[in-house]
Amino acid sequence: MKERYGDGQREHAKPHSTNTATRGTIMSSITIFGAGNIGSAVAGIAVKSGAYVQVIDRNADKAAAAADGATGAKFGEASVSGDIVVLALPFSAYEEVLVSYADQIAGKTVVDVSNPIDFTTFDLALPEGARSAAEYLAGKLPQSKVVKAFNTTFASTLATGVNDGAPTVVQLASDDEDAKNDVKAFIEAAGLRTVDAGALKRARYLEGYGALQIILGVTEQTPWTGGFKVVR
Repeated sequence: MKERYGDGQREHAKPHSTNTATRGTIMSSITIFGAGNIGSAVAGIAVKSGAYVQVIDRNADKAAAAADGATGAKFGEASVSGDIVVLALPFSAYEEVLVSYADQIAGKTVVDVSNPIDFTTFDLALPEGARSAAEYLAGKLPQSKVVKAFNTTFASTLATGVNDGAPTVVQLASDDEDAKNDVKAFIEAAGLRTVDAGALKRARYLEGYGALQIILGVTEQTPWTGGFKVVR
Protein backbone atom coordinates (compact mmCIF):
# COMPACT_ATOMS: atom_id res chain seq x y z
CA MET A 1 0.00 0.00 0.00
CA LYS A 2 1.03 3.56 -0.58
CA GLU A 3 2.03 5.31 2.62
CA ARG A 4 1.34 8.96 3.33
CA TYR A 5 2.35 11.42 5.97
CA GLY A 6 -0.20 13.98 4.75
CA ASP A 7 -1.63 15.84 7.74
CA GLY A 8 1.06 14.97 10.22
CA GLN A 9 -0.23 11.44 10.64
CA ARG A 10 1.12 8.57 8.57
CA GLU A 11 -1.72 6.82 6.76
CA HIS A 12 -2.39 4.12 4.20
CA ALA A 13 -5.05 4.38 1.51
CA LYS A 14 -7.67 7.02 2.21
CA PRO A 15 -10.51 5.50 4.25
CA HIS A 16 -14.15 5.80 3.29
CA SER A 17 -16.84 6.54 5.83
CA THR A 18 -19.39 3.86 6.60
CA ASN A 19 -21.13 5.86 9.32
CA THR A 20 -23.59 7.95 7.33
CA ALA A 21 -26.29 8.59 9.91
CA THR A 22 -26.55 12.10 11.25
CA ARG A 23 -26.97 11.91 15.03
CA GLY A 24 -27.82 15.57 15.55
CA THR A 25 -27.91 18.89 13.78
CA ILE A 26 -26.08 22.07 14.73
CA MET A 27 -26.25 25.54 13.27
CA SER A 28 -22.65 26.35 12.56
CA SER A 29 -20.20 27.11 9.77
CA ILE A 30 -16.83 25.41 9.62
CA THR A 31 -13.82 26.10 7.41
CA ILE A 32 -11.20 23.39 7.08
CA PHE A 33 -7.74 24.07 5.71
CA GLY A 34 -6.41 20.91 4.08
CA ALA A 35 -8.07 18.16 2.06
CA GLY A 36 -5.78 15.28 3.02
CA ASN A 37 -6.88 12.26 5.02
CA ILE A 38 -7.48 14.15 8.27
CA GLY A 39 -9.01 17.19 6.59
CA SER A 40 -11.40 15.03 4.58
CA ALA A 41 -12.36 13.02 7.66
CA VAL A 42 -13.05 16.17 9.70
CA ALA A 43 -15.01 17.62 6.78
CA GLY A 44 -17.16 14.51 6.77
CA ILE A 45 -17.79 14.85 10.51
CA ALA A 46 -18.70 18.50 10.08
CA VAL A 47 -21.13 17.74 7.24
CA LYS A 48 -22.79 14.99 9.30
CA SER A 49 -23.25 17.46 12.14
CA GLY A 50 -25.39 19.65 9.92
CA ALA A 51 -22.88 22.49 9.66
CA TYR A 52 -22.11 24.47 6.54
CA VAL A 53 -18.62 23.24 5.56
CA GLN A 54 -15.94 24.97 3.47
CA VAL A 55 -12.70 23.17 2.60
CA ILE A 56 -9.71 25.23 1.45
CA ASP A 57 -6.78 23.55 -0.27
CA ARG A 58 -4.15 24.41 -2.86
CA ASN A 59 -5.96 21.98 -5.14
CA ALA A 60 -9.52 23.26 -5.52
CA ASP A 61 -10.73 20.00 -7.07
CA LYS A 62 -9.34 18.03 -4.13
CA ALA A 63 -11.01 20.47 -1.74
CA ALA A 64 -14.35 20.01 -3.47
CA ALA A 65 -14.02 16.22 -3.27
CA ALA A 66 -13.07 16.17 0.43
CA ALA A 67 -16.61 15.35 1.61
CA ASP A 68 -20.05 15.17 0.03
CA GLY A 69 -21.86 18.33 0.94
CA ALA A 70 -18.75 20.47 1.51
CA THR A 71 -17.83 23.47 -0.61
CA GLY A 72 -14.31 23.46 -2.05
CA ALA A 73 -12.13 26.53 -2.45
CA LYS A 74 -8.57 27.33 -3.50
CA PHE A 75 -5.97 28.44 -0.96
CA GLY A 76 -4.96 32.06 -1.42
CA GLU A 77 -8.08 32.93 -3.39
CA ALA A 78 -10.93 31.98 -1.08
CA SER A 79 -12.11 33.95 1.93
CA VAL A 80 -12.73 32.15 5.21
CA SER A 81 -16.46 31.69 5.77
CA GLY A 82 -16.51 29.54 8.90
CA ASP A 83 -16.91 30.62 12.51
CA ILE A 84 -14.81 27.56 13.40
CA VAL A 85 -11.54 27.14 11.47
CA VAL A 86 -9.80 23.76 11.47
CA LEU A 87 -6.12 23.62 10.50
CA ALA A 88 -5.90 20.06 9.18
CA LEU A 89 -2.35 20.56 8.00
CA PRO A 90 1.17 19.60 9.03
CA PHE A 91 2.49 21.98 11.67
CA SER A 92 5.16 23.12 9.20
CA ALA A 93 2.40 24.53 6.95
CA TYR A 94 0.85 26.72 9.63
CA GLU A 95 3.10 29.70 8.99
CA GLU A 96 1.85 30.07 5.43
CA VAL A 97 -1.75 30.03 6.63
CA LEU A 98 -0.94 32.68 9.21
CA VAL A 99 0.71 34.89 6.60
CA SER A 100 -2.25 34.63 4.23
CA TYR A 101 -5.22 34.39 6.60
CA ALA A 102 -4.33 35.67 10.08
CA ASP A 103 -6.60 38.70 9.76
CA GLN A 104 -9.53 36.58 8.60
CA ILE A 105 -9.29 34.04 11.40
CA ALA A 106 -8.71 36.59 14.17
CA GLY A 107 -11.47 36.27 16.74
CA LYS A 108 -12.62 32.87 15.49
CA THR A 109 -12.33 29.45 17.09
CA VAL A 110 -9.23 27.82 15.57
CA VAL A 111 -8.73 24.07 15.89
CA ASP A 112 -5.15 22.77 15.91
CA VAL A 113 -5.01 19.21 14.58
CA SER A 114 -1.25 18.88 14.19
CA ASN A 115 1.26 16.48 15.65
CA PRO A 116 4.53 18.47 15.31
CA ILE A 117 6.80 15.55 14.48
CA ASP A 118 10.15 15.34 12.72
CA PHE A 119 9.44 12.33 10.50
CA THR A 120 13.13 11.52 10.14
CA THR A 121 13.49 10.89 13.87
CA PHE A 122 9.83 10.72 15.03
CA ASP A 123 10.66 13.18 17.81
CA LEU A 124 8.49 16.18 18.55
CA ALA A 125 9.80 19.19 16.64
CA LEU A 126 8.72 22.65 17.81
CA PRO A 127 10.11 26.18 17.47
CA GLU A 128 12.56 27.11 20.21
CA GLY A 129 10.73 27.94 23.42
CA ALA A 130 7.39 26.47 22.30
CA ARG A 131 5.81 23.90 24.61
CA SER A 132 3.22 22.62 22.16
CA ALA A 133 1.97 23.39 18.67
CA ALA A 134 -1.34 24.55 20.10
CA GLU A 135 0.25 27.01 22.53
CA TYR A 136 2.55 28.29 19.79
CA LEU A 137 -0.48 28.86 17.56
CA ALA A 138 -2.32 30.66 20.35
CA GLY A 139 0.63 32.99 20.72
CA LYS A 140 0.45 33.80 17.01
CA LEU A 141 -3.33 34.34 17.16
CA PRO A 142 -3.92 36.25 20.40
CA GLN A 143 -7.44 37.30 19.35
CA SER A 144 -8.52 33.77 18.43
CA LYS A 145 -9.69 30.91 20.64
CA VAL A 146 -7.47 27.88 20.03
CA VAL A 147 -8.72 24.34 20.63
CA LYS A 148 -6.54 21.22 20.34
CA ALA A 149 -8.47 18.33 18.80
CA PHE A 150 -8.31 15.38 16.39
CA ASN A 151 -4.56 14.73 16.81
CA THR A 152 -4.92 11.58 18.92
CA THR A 153 -7.03 9.64 16.40
CA PHE A 154 -6.08 8.19 13.03
CA ALA A 155 -7.95 9.44 9.98
CA SER A 156 -9.69 6.13 9.39
CA THR A 157 -11.38 6.14 12.81
CA LEU A 158 -12.48 9.73 12.28
CA ALA A 159 -13.89 8.92 8.84
CA THR A 160 -15.85 5.89 10.02
CA GLY A 161 -16.68 7.32 13.43
CA VAL A 162 -15.82 3.94 14.95
CA ASN A 163 -12.76 2.58 16.75
CA ASP A 164 -12.79 -1.11 17.68
CA GLY A 165 -16.56 -1.33 17.70
CA ALA A 166 -17.22 1.84 19.71
CA PRO A 167 -17.69 5.49 18.73
CA THR A 168 -14.39 7.24 18.07
CA VAL A 169 -13.36 9.52 20.95
CA VAL A 170 -11.79 12.92 20.23
CA GLN A 171 -9.78 14.56 23.01
CA LEU A 172 -10.09 18.33 23.42
CA ALA A 173 -8.01 20.98 25.18
CA SER A 174 -8.55 24.74 25.30
CA ASP A 175 -8.46 27.74 27.60
CA ASP A 176 -11.83 28.91 26.24
CA GLU A 177 -14.75 26.78 27.43
CA ASP A 178 -17.21 28.20 24.91
CA ALA A 179 -14.88 27.42 22.01
CA LYS A 180 -14.24 23.94 23.35
CA ASN A 181 -17.99 23.34 23.66
CA ASP A 182 -18.60 24.55 20.11
CA VAL A 183 -16.09 22.02 18.78
CA LYS A 184 -17.50 19.33 21.05
CA ALA A 185 -21.00 20.06 19.73
CA PHE A 186 -20.26 19.40 16.07
CA ILE A 187 -18.20 16.30 16.84
CA GLU A 188 -20.92 14.76 19.01
CA ALA A 189 -23.69 15.79 16.60
CA ALA A 190 -21.97 13.54 14.07
CA GLY A 191 -22.10 10.55 16.44
CA LEU A 192 -18.55 10.60 17.80
CA ARG A 193 -17.64 11.20 21.44
CA THR A 194 -15.30 13.63 23.17
CA VAL A 195 -13.35 13.89 26.39
CA ASP A 196 -12.18 17.14 27.96
CA ALA A 197 -8.42 17.11 28.56
CA GLY A 198 -8.53 20.52 30.24
CA ALA A 199 -6.65 23.74 29.53
CA LEU A 200 -4.66 24.37 26.38
CA LYS A 201 -1.43 23.53 28.22
CA ARG A 202 -2.65 19.90 28.20
CA ALA A 203 -2.01 19.95 24.45
CA ARG A 204 1.59 19.08 25.37
CA TYR A 205 0.35 15.72 26.62
CA LEU A 206 -2.01 15.19 23.69
CA GLU A 207 0.79 15.85 21.21
CA GLY A 208 3.03 13.34 22.95
CA TYR A 209 0.11 10.90 22.95
CA GLY A 210 -0.41 11.47 19.24
CA ALA A 211 3.29 11.04 18.49
CA LEU A 212 3.40 7.76 20.38
CA GLN A 213 0.41 6.44 18.47
CA ILE A 214 2.07 7.33 15.16
CA ILE A 215 5.31 5.61 16.21
CA LEU A 216 3.36 2.48 17.09
CA GLY A 217 1.65 2.67 13.72
CA VAL A 218 4.93 3.07 11.87
CA THR A 219 6.35 0.03 13.67
CA GLU A 220 3.14 -1.90 12.87
CA GLN A 221 2.20 -2.43 16.50
CA THR A 222 -1.01 -0.43 16.06
CA PRO A 223 -3.20 -0.69 12.92
CA TRP A 224 -3.94 2.49 10.99
CA THR A 225 -7.59 1.49 11.10
CA GLY A 226 -7.53 1.42 14.91
CA GLY A 227 -5.32 3.18 17.42
CA PHE A 228 -5.70 4.10 21.06
CA LYS A 229 -9.22 3.86 22.43
CA VAL A 230 -10.73 5.77 25.35
CA VAL A 231 -12.96 3.48 27.40
CA ARG A 232 -15.58 4.83 29.77
